[in-house]
Amino acid sequence: MRMTVSIKTPQEIEALRVAGRLAAQLLGMIGEHVRPGVSTDTLNDICEQYTTQVLACTSAPLGYHGFPKSICTSVNHVVCHGIPTDKPLKRGDIVNIDVTVIKDDYHGDTSAMFYVGEPTIQARRLCETSYESLWVGIGMVRPGMRLGDLGHAIQSHAEARNYSVVREYCGHGIGRQFHEEPQVLHYGIPGTGLVLEPGMVFPIEPMLNAGKRHVKLLADGWTVVTKDHSLSAQWEHMVLVTDSGVEVLTLREGETPS
Repeated sequence: MRMTVSIKTPQEIEALRVAGRLAAQLLGMIGEHVRPGVSTDTLNDICEQYTTQVLACTSAPLGYHGFPKSICTSVNHVVCHGIPTDKPLKRGDIVNIDVTVIKDDYHGDTSAMFYVGEPTIQARRLCETSYESLWVGIGMVRPGMRLGDLGHAIQSHAEARNYSVVREYCGHGIGRQFHEEPQVLHYGIPGTGLVLEPGMVFPIEPMLNAGKRHVKLLADGWTVVTKDHSLSAQWEHMVLVTDSGVEVLTLREGETPS
């Protein structure tokens, strides 16, 4: 597996910094538009226009293996890859918005949870714990660390708070390609897996369920939901392994490393 994991050059790293910063700008922009009565289709259209006209980027999801929209919008029990629709969001919904832009051939990939009005206590706690789990994973990244240690740290944090970690979907290497090696699992066994090296770039994107971890793929071939219809939450940041630790490439304005 090691031979297929690319170590990015300084020029590639700078291109990924730019793409990551623009993806973070897009995600930061859309938040104010998430409110009751707005459809995810509308959010998609706003993001597409902003991506092309303001950021001068391309939306990576649009047309990717046939995906029909520019962003993924995963509402409530949708785990990931939700397709925007004309159904209006309701007060109390939670929604993950996942954006990926392409700038000068390089990808920037990030996602966040948004509350539609005031969430339930359960929903807020799930979203907060998934955000904590992301930062637990980020905090593990440094040269010499194994991916199994990273996954185990995320899993331990989530399960200690009675949440389950989705296992079918994971983080991934990124660069000129949307999805590269390695696969970055959000569960694992300490001391196993790929050894991290400076110049590796990948998103960490744990998906936590309020119920059991099991998921199913809907007939549209994209939308993944919890089998038990429990709430699901996910956050995602794209990170660079540096000589001394980690650099988060998709920090949003006003967001500080946890």
